[in-house]
Order: sequence, then structure tokens, then C-alpha cells
Amino acid sequence: MHASHLADLSGRTVLVTGGGGLVGSRITGRLREAGARPLAVCTLDAYPRTVYRDLFGVDDDSPDVVLGTIEDAALMRRLVAASDYVIHAAALADVAACTRRPMDAIHANIVGTQVLLDAVAASDRVRRCVMVSSASVYGNGNPDDYATPGGEYRAMRQLLESVYGRVIPQFHEDAPLRPMSVYANSKAWAETQTALTLGAVGTSYAIVRYFSVYGDPQVIKKGSHSWVVAWFAARASLGLPLHLNGGGHQVRDLVHVEDIAEATVRALTAPRAHNETVNVGTGEPTSIRRVAELVAEQYPGTRFLETPMPPGDPLGGYASPHRMRSALDWQPTITVADGTARYARWLAEHPEAVPGWLRAETASA
Repeated sequence: MHASHLADLSGRTVLVTGGGGLVGSRITGRLREAGARPLAVCTLDAYPRTVYRDLFGVDDDSPDVVLGTIEDAALMRRLVAASDYVIHAAALADVAACTRRPMDAIHANIVGTQVLLDAVAASDRVRRCVMVSSASVYGNGNPDDYATPGGEYRAMRQLLESVYGRVIPQFHEDAPLRPMSVYANSKAWAETQTALTLGAVGTSYAIVRYFSVYGDPQVIKKGSHSWVVAWFAARASLGLPLHLNGGGHQVRDLVHVEDIAEATVRALTAPRAHNETVNVGTGEPTSIRRVAELVAEQYPGTRFLETPMPPGDPLGGYASPHRMRSALDWQPTITVADGTARYARWLAEHPEAVPGWLRAETASA
């Protein structure tokens, strides 16, 4: 992006729902660097408070951190009315938790999203709303949906098929959506509803589909099978085996959280992101087994254990990055190898990021 577009944020107030979470806290930090005033609304109930304060750097005493829920219509109207831009990152984003508690997912990801959209639609001040979505909306896809003309794609497809024994789809923004989980379905709904609600009143919006987010200061949650780099590093640091669900043949496009934050902030003001849906991914497929190998390089002697596939865990694919590069004039900069090594270093410096319940598993092993 040209500097002048980022300069549009200087002195502006940006409401960030979910601004206390891993991604939200990185977004608010990037907004401050751009000269904006981020206004974070969050519940701060997904982790112990010490995680938010000591690892994410969230000061809940700050006037710019508002404790509340996006389902509170009066609160959303008040905060949106005070904002020039909105980033909607709040969600029950844990795939396993959404599967276990679908009504919680509906309240957080559907009802809350509608409350926020109504507030944005009623505002004459908001210049653009960026809706955070997920690559999970693609599911396993259908490789024929993603086949694009050109020898480069065909060569890549043949190479991946020879490596993985199956066609690995490259996900393009205009392909049909095939959500396989409650979480993915809620995000597919949110995308459509953003276009319907804001399109009807002429408010600019952008939808960013995050691929697999990883990187410090990510902290694992009990009962979750997401966030594979953090999970593997935490377990390996304790000498526990790494669980390869289904043998670890699933493919992910791993994007460092700093790159995720950068893309999201750029989507606020990039002219070509107006009313667009944009993948945020590297365009590089990485198997879960490869992630395990990268983590094992940081923790010699790490063992692997093959385990069953959890429900709703897609075989996956990787992003087509072309629209992202065009719309945002940018592409991710942190490689998976570098990001994994960086996470291991961060974990060594912050051993408190390994939760007590996982340490207890070590003691009983």
C-alpha cells in the first residue's frame, strides 16, 4: 500500500471488536503505529487475565479498552458512533468449542455480528468496516472449483499431488463455499450478511479470510485442536509427543499473526479493497507433519504419535494470494520456518505461556 493510504488512519478512531485477543491485540498495536486511536471492545474471558495483561499486552484499565459484548446493542451503537473505521474480529473462534457449543457460536458469531452490522449501517461516520472471516469457509473444497488456467497452476497441482497423494486445492475467493463446521458456517453467514447489510446503505466494507494464524504470543486452549504451531511447541517443550491427527497429512496455509494484523489494517483504507473479499494467506501449502518437523528441529528428541482425525477438521488447502496482492498492494513476509523458530524462542522466554493443565499432563505421563 502507498504510504498515503496508511496515513488516512492518522488521528482516526478505529473500533476493534475482539481487540483484546491474540489477533485483536496485534491489530491494535499496528493501528497505534499508524497513528490511529484503537478502541478495543472485548470480554477478556477466553484466557486467564494474566495472559491478556502479561502476554498480549492488554491494559484493561485503559479508557481505550472497553469490557463488553458485541451482543449489547446500546454499547455497539455508542462505540460505533465514536469511530471512523471498524474492524470486526470478535468471535468464538475455536472450531472445537463451536462444535461442542453451537448455541454459543450462534450468539457470538451470528447474533453479535448482526448487532454490530446494524450499528455500522446506522452510522454516517464509519468510512469502512473490515469483517474478519476464515479460510474454513472453503472446507475441503472441490479441486475443480479452484483450477485456474495457466501452466504455473497445473505444474503446482501436479507437484502437490505427487507429494501428498491427492489434489491440494488452492482456494480462490470466488469459489463456492463448503463449510464443514459450525464455526465455518457462522463465518460464511457473516460474510453474506455483511454484504447485504452494509451494501444496502452504501457503507464500504472489506472481508478478510484469514488462513491458519500462528505466532507469538499465541497461547493454547484446553480442548482445542487449532493453533498447531503453539500446540506442538508447548508439548515439545515439555517432552510430550506431538499428536498427528490422521497422520498429519492435512495441509494449511500458515500466516504469522503480525502479517495477519498488517493485512487487516491495510484493508481499512486500501481503495481496491472496497467491497472486496480477500484471502489473507501466503500462497504456500504446509502439511501438519511438516509443522511437527519444524518444531522438532527446535526441540531435539521430540516424538510423533499418530491420532484419529477430530470431527470438522478439513484436509485443507492453501490460498490464492493474487487478489490480496492486488487489493492491498502487499504480501506476507514471515516464513513458516522463521515463524516457528521465533515462537520457540518466545516460548523459552515466556514459560508461563505453557498452561498448568498441560504441565500436569507431563507429570502424569
